[in-house]
Amino acid sequence: MTSDGAALSVLSSEFDPTGLSIAVIASRFNTDITDRLVAGAVDCFTSHGLNPESLEIIRVPGAWELPQATSVVLQLNRYDAIVTLGCVIRGETPHFDYVCSTANDGLAALSREASTPILFGGLTTDNQEQALARAQEGPNNKGYEAAEAALQMVDLYARLNAN
Repeated sequence: MTSDGAALSVLSSEFDPTGLSIAVIASRFNTDITDRLVAGAVDCFTSHGLNPESLEIIRVPGAWELPQATSVVLQLNRYDAIVTLGCVIRGETPHFDYVCSTANDGLAALSREASTPILFGGLTTDNQEQALARAQEGPNNKGYEAAEAALQMVDLYARLNAN
């Protein structure tokens, strides 16, 4: 995002996403939100020319399971990028902190070691209203933003590997 809230897209002019294969791993927990995040990611990918058949949507029970599934998906070595999507809404117990930390730390560790871009489009909000605001239709949807970042990273990796 730019400082004024406008989406920032930095893809090289020769970038062509039509042949890419992307995994979107999404939590089922808070599905009313995560379904919107998935829709935002799919919208981004298809608006950039990716064939919808090149997307695989993989569902996991909750945000806690995102790193586990991502680790297995990485081992398949068949995706150009992995986008993870989840939503954890703060409750009355510290469980929120544990789930958020596990998802974040697990995905961060995997992304440091992987040669495949891994993007984390996880929402960690205080309430349902904040989550809905981040899962609205359009380019401000956090699923859309994670997908756009995935395209940027695939493009960057390709340019780095070409040098």
